Amino acid sequence: MTESEKKDQDRLWSRRAFVTTSTAAAAIGLLSACNSKPDEAKPAETPVTPEEPPIVALTKEARDQMTPDSIIAKLKDGNARFREGRKTQRDFLAEQRATASGQFPMAVLLSCVDSRAPAEILFNLGMGDVFNARVAGNIENPDILGSMEFTTKLAGAKVVLVMGHSACGAVAGAIANAKLGNLTQLLAKIEPAIKATKYTGDRTADNAEFVDAVARTNIDLTIANIRKNSTVIADLEKAGTIKIVGAYYDLKTGAVEFLA
Repeated sequence: MTESEKKDQDRLWSRRAFVTTSTAAAAIGLLSACNSKPDEAKPAETPVTPEEPPIVALTKEARDQMTPDSIIAKLKDGNARFREGRKTQRDFLAEQRATASGQFPMAVLLSCVDSRAPAEILFNLGMGDVFNARVAGNIENPDILGSMEFTTKLAGAKVVLVMGHSACGAVAGAIANAKLGNLTQLLAKIEPAIKATKYTGDRTADNAEFVDAVARTNIDLTIANIRKNSTVIADLEKAGTIKIVGAYYDLKTGAVEFLA
């Protein structure tokens, strides 16, 4: 065997000895861990935080204990959670199953058909929390009023909320005197709000500020029409059973402003 071959063999045996020694040490360490006594120091265990029970759906008992004011506060809190990105996580499949046999919503919302203003999402609500009527320009009509009478007088909702929003296309269309099939008669219902809006600047559909001002006026007039054209709802309000409130949603900020 040459001197070079002898050196290669020595290096091979050295590596084998290292592997054997390391394997033995690991086995001894594992055996010691298995045989350790209870009073020997162990790594601290991570405390288990109990999970919060999932929010499923409103029950009749829970809804009946709520007041109109507490419902409005709940809606405000829900919008704050939406804006701050701390929305309550929901199991919509569980809510679907829980509400299949009955519903006990706390409020009825009249909002615009605009795809950017979905009330349940803006208020961080789930299935069975509110009735939601949607129509362009959030205007009232006999069918809407009949629906509201059902939701309040018969189904027990305690708040009627009329919600308009910024950059409303229906309001802009009414200002521009747009004409299109059945939409024409719908936009005509917004015209009183245009006339009633006090504004000294450019009163055209191209002026976003004026469009938003009319949208706010339209909310107030819709609420007035609800009281005027539905004695059922007006009587419930007079008795203190329900509250009728208005709200304005800002598309840019995500905030819902509740109007006095």
